[in-house]
Amino acid sequence: MAPAQALKLIALDREGLGVISAHIQNTCVKRVDMTWLPRQRRFLVAGMRYDWVGAKTGPEERVSSVLRFDRVLKVSHLGLTETDSDATLNLLAVTFEKTDPPAGIIILAFADGALVRLDVECVEAELRDMGHRIPAEACPGHALADSSGV
Repeated sequence: MAPAQALKLIALDREGLGVISAHIQNTCVKRVDMTWLPRQRRFLVAGMRYDWVGAKTGPEERVSSVLRFDRVLKVSHLGLTETDSDATLNLLAVTFEKTDPPAGIIILAFADGALVRLDVECVEAELRDMGHRIPAEACPGHALADSSGV
């Protein structure tokens, strides 16, 4: 079986962000692995992404990946202050709503109801696989297809 292809996606609009959102569904993220770099106007999310494409033809795996947002003006969150910094969160979706085009709000939604809000000048995001792969296990807030937890 051929090795899995590393994913690299760039989004510059709502539709592109929708493609990234489909690929990051059920990414396991630790609170400490979300980083706001205000001087660079950048927000980073590192996690273990479920490889939806690879699971169609091969083993169910998670791959280390980084989701980067640029041109971020402000970051706020709801439901994360009570969360232990080492707890694992399940990233479900990323959406964008225009406020003053091309500016808008990007929302990262997690399974437990937590949200991260990014006020952005425009959509500029990248999802990149970093290569490390592990067998997929269920992430909090969502079980995988079978009940064995694998």
